[in-house]
Amino acid sequence: MDTASAPPLIGLPACRRLIENGFPVHWVGEKYLAAATGGAGGIPLIIPALGARGADPAWIAQTVARLDGLLLTGSPSNVEPHHYGKDPFEGDMSDPDRDATTLPLIREAVKSGLPLLAICRGIQELNVALGGTLHQKVHELEGRIDHRSDKTVPHEQRYALRHSVSLREGGIVSALAGGATAVMVNSLHGQAIERPADRLTVEAVAEDGTIEAVSIEGASAFAVGVQWHAEWLYDDDPLSAALLRAFGDSARARAARRNGAEPGSVATAAE
Repeated sequence: MDTASAPPLIGLPACRRLIENGFPVHWVGEKYLAAATGGAGGIPLIIPALGARGADPAWIAQTVARLDGLLLTGSPSNVEPHHYGKDPFEGDMSDPDRDATTLPLIREAVKSGLPLLAICRGIQELNVALGGTLHQKVHELEGRIDHRSDKTVPHEQRYALRHSVSLREGGIVSALAGGATAVMVNSLHGQAIERPADRLTVEAVAEDGTIEAVSIEGASAFAVGVQWHAEWLYDDDPLSAALLRAFGDSARARAARRNGAEPGSVATAAE
């Protein structure tokens, strides 16, 4: 295959879990792998959650240098609160090995201009990595709705469009939505951005004030985070499809540069 036209290599950080008999596994949900291929047109590469080993600066830099895009996935786990200066709460499901890998990985990706799409836990990781803070239990805040899903219903109902979000006029998410000022999204999260990191621009807000999408100010490539699950909706929802497509276009542009293609030989509209 001509490397100049090869699909972009998209990294997806894994979660680390213990299965039967205490054996650790590193996993990424199939829906994210499907979105990376069918939505972004890339080749997915699972990045293991290696903890302190994965946080080695040389390992992180070499990983980013080999990638064309970074897709930060959702997860049942939450970013450990000590990373943003808060105490843990009872019942928190954490994944310290993922945190140790993803937080420095995000900072290096942003530094190098690696195209990035962050989903659910991913937008929270992005915010924390760049210096922001999180609400640990949005449903306990006065005036907020319960953004968690009903886990007793089928997946199609859990991931269905549920509430509207207002989009920043002239922003990147609004542009991907065809200039719309509001769209419907799904909602399956307990945590959310509290104080956005300085480099982040708020792109979407729910009716109750919950931040639903951000972009990285001054980024040289596509760099967007969404609180909703665009990976589930990209086949049917125009905005989610546009998010994955723009991310993939930006990753293809990086792949072409990395492989020495002539400028303009791939789509660069997302950059």
